[in-house]
Amino acid sequence: MEATVIRTGTEGKTWGGGNEPLRASYGKLMMWFFIVSDALTFSGFLAAYGFSRFKFIDSWPIADEVFNHFPFLHGVDAPMYYVALMTFVLIFSSVTMVLAVDAGHHMKKGKVTLYMFLTIIGGAIFVGAQAWEWKNFIQGEYGAVTTNGGNILQFVNGEGERVALADFVADLPATRVANTRNNGLWFTENETLPDFTIDEVKAGFAANDNILIRTLMFDENGEKTILSREESLRKLNADAIGVVQGANLAQNEYGPPLFADFFFFITGFHGFHVFSGVMINIIIFFNVILGTYERRGSYEMVEKVGLYWHFVDLVWVFVFTFFYLV
Repeated sequence: MEATVIRTGTEGKTWGGGNEPLRASYGKLMMWFFIVSDALTFSGFLAAYGFSRFKFIDSWPIADEVFNHFPFLHGVDAPMYYVALMTFVLIFSSVTMVLAVDAGHHMKKGKVTLYMFLTIIGGAIFVGAQAWEWKNFIQGEYGAVTTNGGNILQFVNGEGERVALADFVADLPATRVANTRNNGLWFTENETLPDFTIDEVKAGFAANDNILIRTLMFDENGEKTILSREESLRKLNADAIGVVQGANLAQNEYGPPLFADFFFFITGFHGFHVFSGVMINIIIFFNVILGTYERRGSYEMVEKVGLYWHFVDLVWVFVFTFFYLV
């Protein structure tokens, strides 16, 4: 039986077979398949984050307080400035990638080389900036104490501003030994100790009348609840059991540990994508210099890696919105 191809006009027709369905090469089509599947993966991660945040909405960390560091400005409260700069760098690298693809369409090897180089530099800066942000998130800035129920108690002054543990703890003579397999339980083994003990925090807090405790629960004004001096003393002495500094997969001075788990996993997964993109761009960059695509008569490979790079940038827009803005 003879197949019939229906023509839709002089400019186009339905695909009747061949190597380029929808006028797209096999390589670009496979890149689109990968992008769609990866987009579904990120969508699942962000949806899980959204549901978890909704469950712990009353105690979720405030992004402006968590991500308020900036290089060479120690102690300066700069909420979101650093993350905004990271975002600008990544979006700018997407612009240079567009210019590289356009130059490839016009077979301008010099411009493709320049714009690919700028794209690689932008991606490398972003990866380095994310590593710096991770370092600060892990180390923490203020410190807090944990309670029997796993809640976090933070410390503020009379104006409601965060106070670091180092600013008020008492120096008590004591010898601390980290849990190991020899002197503790295997599941509590830890090579590092907090800088301060809970007794030093309690003694220092009692000696500073101007310091109060702030819980993670929001009040009717949408602010974290600050306890009175009497309530703070009672809460600290009755419930506090340990000191936590920074964030890891088990503890988080900013709020529920689940926040840190999602932060490390989602931003780390995206960072891996950016790092992979930088490595691929470096390979393409050297191929451009060697004239590989000039000899082929096409810079389609630059266009394909450009699709991946734009996808990575777009995903960061959603990650930025979920973690830092909402």
